[in-house]
Amino acid sequence: MELPVKNIQGDYTGRTVVLADSVFNIEPNNHAIYLDVKQYLANQRQGTHKTKERSEVSGSTKKIIKQKGTGGARHGSIKAPIFIGGGRIFGPRPRDYSFKLNKKVKQLARRSALTYKARANAIHILENPVFAAPKTKQYVKMMQALSLADKKTLVVLPEPNLNFYLSSRNLQNTKVVQASSLNTYDVMNCDQLVICEGAVPIINQILGQE
Repeated sequence: MELPVKNIQGDYTGRTVVLADSVFNIEPNNHAIYLDVKQYLANQRQGTHKTKERSEVSGSTKKIIKQKGTGGARHGSIKAPIFIGGGRIFGPRPRDYSFKLNKKVKQLARRSALTYKARANAIHILENPVFAAPKTKQYVKMMQALSLADKKTLVVLPEPNLNFYLSSRNLQNTKVVQASSLNTYDVMNCDQLVICEGAVPIINQILGQE
């Protein structure tokens, strides 16, 4: 697949880049996408949730009523879960939600996600941007020139660009990542994918490997 390159003013530069068919034109695997997104979201969870059980809540350990003769149930502790202020039954405990996913499955998921974006004509190639200083207004003007101001966008850079990142940080509908950090969740979560010209060979190299 061959796409034209635009500059930050939204004009065509006359150059084109080739997106490798082995990355952007495969038979998508929906289950691989599901697994990769599931792992990404699981890794975001802190797993610090905790509730107090009956051995941890404060309260007297004295037997609250006598064993027999009351005509009611037998109770031994005010900290039992059936009483107000008692411990919780089977409450959440701190745990690690992360799980292992094979590298080839993750690569297949990323290629599948990129293929879906390519088939939807949702990929744009941008000339490597140069921002002299962090300017959110300049970033917004660039998105307007590309007709993407009202879209949820993901911009892929070839290398770290602090000024460009800081210019986009205050905006809700856009995210900036490096080509080496591209993941399935971000690709599927955006409406339009903007890939900088220098990031294309990096993506082709990383994801084109078997």
